[in-house]
Amino acid sequence: MATEIERHCETIEACYEFTLSYAARGLAGDDGSDVGRQLREHLTRAAEAMRGLERSCAETMEQEQLAPAEKYEAFFAVMKRDAEGAVAAVELVLAQPAIGSQTIDNLNASIHLRALLADLFLVTEILGVRRTRAKAQAANGVGGGR
Repeated sequence: MATEIERHCETIEACYEFTLSYAARGLAGDDGSDVGRQLREHLTRAAEAMRGLERSCAETMEQEQLAPAEKYEAFFAVMKRDAEGAVAAVELVLAQPAIGSQTIDNLNASIHLRALLADLFLVTEILGVRRTRAKAQAANGVGGGR
């Protein structure tokens, strides 16, 4: 079962993949086109997902009983800061009347967005490995899957 963090990661990653293709088009602006509308929708959904990360991290800590808690809390604090920087960059781009390919290329190169993506990939990988390990231990009748 995917956690909310994993769903947020999928939303943000889908936006990033879309923006890579948008940047490659060499467009001067989005100017109400279908692709421009899709771009703004992806960016809006990604910003919403970024804003929801702090809450979903707390929920995951509780649901998954992550330990040692202080290590996860410290990492989630870093991820929160990275998300704040990334959402500020995305919202700045969304505030523009026209969004060209070069602007999106610069957004994609933003250290804030890249740091957040790396954070999300790391945490979702860890959660996936933990889940797989817990399932294998349960199948083998071994306790202590957390």
